[in-house]
Amino acid sequence: MEIHDHRQPNQFRGLRRLRGLRGLRGLRGLRGLPGLPGLRTRHTRHTRRTALLLALTGAIGIGGAVVLVGALPHGDHPSPAHPGTLATATRSAGSPGAAPSPGAPGIGDPLLPLDGNGGYTVRRYTLAFDWRAPRTRFDASTTISASATQALSRFDLDFAGNTLHSVTVDDVPARTVRDGDELVVTPAKPIPQGGAFTVRVSYTADPTQRRHRGDAIGDYGWVPTPDGTVLYPQPDGAKMIFPANDHPSLRAPVTFLITTPPGVSAVANGRLVERAPQPDGRVRWTYDSEQPVAAQLVQVAIGKFTFVENTGPHGLPVRDVVPGDLVTGTKAYRSLTPEHLAWLEERLGPYPFRRYGVLVGDTDLPVALETQSLSLVPKGDLQGDRVDAERDLVHELTHQWTGDSVAIRRWSDLWLSEGHARFYERLYSEAHGGDSVESAMRAAYEQHDQWRHDNGAPAEPRTEAALFKQVRYDGAALVLYALREKVGEKTFDRIERSWVTKYQGRAADTQDFVALASEVAGEDLKPFLTPWLYGDRTPPMPGHPDWQVDPVQD
Repeated sequence: MEIHDHRQPNQFRGLRRLRGLRGLRGLRGLRGLPGLPGLRTRHTRHTRRTALLLALTGAIGIGGAVVLVGALPHGDHPSPAHPGTLATATRSAGSPGAAPSPGAPGIGDPLLPLDGNGGYTVRRYTLAFDWRAPRTRFDASTTISASATQALSRFDLDFAGNTLHSVTVDDVPARTVRDGDELVVTPAKPIPQGGAFTVRVSYTADPTQRRHRGDAIGDYGWVPTPDGTVLYPQPDGAKMIFPANDHPSLRAPVTFLITTPPGVSAVANGRLVERAPQPDGRVRWTYDSEQPVAAQLVQVAIGKFTFVENTGPHGLPVRDVVPGDLVTGTKAYRSLTPEHLAWLEERLGPYPFRRYGVLVGDTDLPVALETQSLSLVPKGDLQGDRVDAERDLVHELTHQWTGDSVAIRRWSDLWLSEGHARFYERLYSEAHGGDSVESAMRAAYEQHDQWRHDNGAPAEPRTEAALFKQVRYDGAALVLYALREKVGEKTFDRIERSWVTKYQGRAADTQDFVALASEVAGEDLKPFLTPWLYGDRTPPMPGHPDWQVDPVQD
């Protein structure tokens, strides 16, 4: 996601530290865990459930210490055992032959603990949308192929709003309870550990359903257009669109079955498999994502589109999807995509997906979004200044390597996604008529203490509401710039290429990046990077002793 303006932070109330929650006395040590300083949670209707989830997500006191066991997935592999089960000397639900128990209602991400779900791994989503007209509710279903990572008596799906009609597990009706944004499903009979099962959820989808954040994202969820819709699911808005395992570290391939009226097109992530006219004159569009995709990066767009075909480096298919009356006005900047791909491949290696394209949003969205293989870019971004337009386009394209292919393991790792996108956007812009990287980074350096004060250090957001703030963009790019100044440009370039190569198609975190950078550089970079990533104050910039940080204003 791309932002440029620094917005004043909102004041967020109703937050409490975990150690202050009743019944969680043994969690005081969480604040001292590496990578989890200042752990907090939102005060919502789920406060007690959230607190219990975080307590049970493997938090165990041993001789006064606290250890997290299986709280978050490593890469895209199933979590060991059940993420919501307290590890004990007795058999857990993840042990062979264990008694069935409920899957956790979240994977325990400290910032959004109810995102994602425990006890199973999604193998494929099939989304079926029977679209009718803009801003009009329509019949929808989601079929989820999954496998149990523990013996399950029940499990959760992330699902908000919409009118639920029925849920089946292996074609047998299941009991359901809606608990806030959780759909709790109890199958007719328990699911054994390792067992494959299929969930089908039928519902009426509401394409006007949106929520609002007080950071750079603003409105997210369904985004209506004059003749259809586009999706903006980041950070956790996919649950307003389809029932999902909604966390950026969790990915699965998606099949899209979208039926539209005559003269209306549909597009989604990946490859068009079939365009099939129906007996009633409507058209069913089938798309395959081709590769696993996180729920927050799913895209479905419906409208009166023109499909513009092009070719990128090495014959890569490039397909832009443009509202008919915007084709000419956006062509100049859209046609630069092959150049942008070639430029990024020189620095980051081969493009990680099988196709790419720009979806032009006929909306007033304030920001673009890196939906996988098909970036959503608002029309206004493509109708103004060339330097600004290219910054946006390169930013979203960079995300295909960092954020989409290399996923973040937890939300506090967001700096790895947005910081890299901002860094390469700045680097490209410097060579194509924009400001120099050094001047942009010096300006960011001056404001960095203020950003840390307001919204936490780059790798330590204070709350989920502070996620998409400037410190995760220019502030995070500044960390990468400092690393380059420390190790030199050639070593930095090797670190970057190694990063996107080693973790391609996997989830990774801040500690992974620090370890890899140290390995490539041949020196321990943890003492250098830790204060940059977690400190209250901005460290001195290597090679620039004259750079000064502005005083912090309360």
